[in-house]
Amino acid sequence: MVSRLEGLDLPWDGDTSGWLAGYQIEAEGADRALGTIGGGNHFAELQSVERITDASAFAALGLDEKRLCLLVHSGSRGYGEAVLRAHTARFGGSGVDDTSEAAEDYLKEQQYGLRWAEANRALIARRFLDAVRGDGRRVLDVCHNSVTEAMVEGCRCWLHRKGAAPADRGAIAIPGSRGSFSYLVAPLGDQTSNAWSLAHGAGRKWGRADAKGRLDRRFAPKDLERTELGSYVICEDKSLLYEEAPQAYKNIESVVGDLVNETIVSVIAVFRPIITYKVRRT
Repeated sequence: MVSRLEGLDLPWDGDTSGWLAGYQIEAEGADRALGTIGGGNHFAELQSVERITDASAFAALGLDEKRLCLLVHSGSRGYGEAVLRAHTARFGGSGVDDTSEAAEDYLKEQQYGLRWAEANRALIARRFLDAVRGDGRRVLDVCHNSVTEAMVEGCRCWLHRKGAAPADRGAIAIPGSRGSFSYLVAPLGDQTSNAWSLAHGAGRKWGRADAKGRLDRRFAPKDLERTELGSYVICEDKSLLYEEAPQAYKNIESVVGDLVNETIVSVIAVFRPIITYKVRRT
């Protein structure tokens, strides 16, 4: 199966305009990035069910413990960042009146970027499953960079999430690193104490440059292509192998454990990595 996965970081040769049209998006040059995972900590990971802790919630999502799952962590491939940079270049950090035309334009562009990211993740999943000759259906699609309207004590507010998953859209996945378990959790309570938001992953323990400096003296690149859980890592970019190594991330059990202890979430199921894809050129 590992040998079948290649080129998912290269432009898709399919009908990008047709694919984007399904998400009410027009192709405007950036479509060459459509269906590609991107840089940083983005990845696609094939997983098996390690254990189920809430059978009814698991079944309600239509999941089957005998089937594999695919977790895709990617976004709008720079579109959202471009929207933000254009806005801050014009207005700085002072913000704008939320009833203004500028605010309306920004929110419209932001929503456009969210749809683009959704289309991108869906196509990454399709390309991955096609490569391994599998099939599947989408269970969840949740972003972690967004601006949404909220009512707080009767007042209209805007909730900005940066690197935080929404806790008001049902179950979410909280991935660890590419060498640790991922958690499917359900939000609990009214979520006001944590601003209706949850951790979207384990979070980094070391910076990228620091991680490479700490690890390249201890591990050869090939040592990082298999994890302690026995899973495979497909990444031909040696710098990324070190920068995104599991050792560079916090302990996901501690992160999720804190959320559970604060009765912010309950765990539905835990997933084990099998193959984590980042970069392989053809």
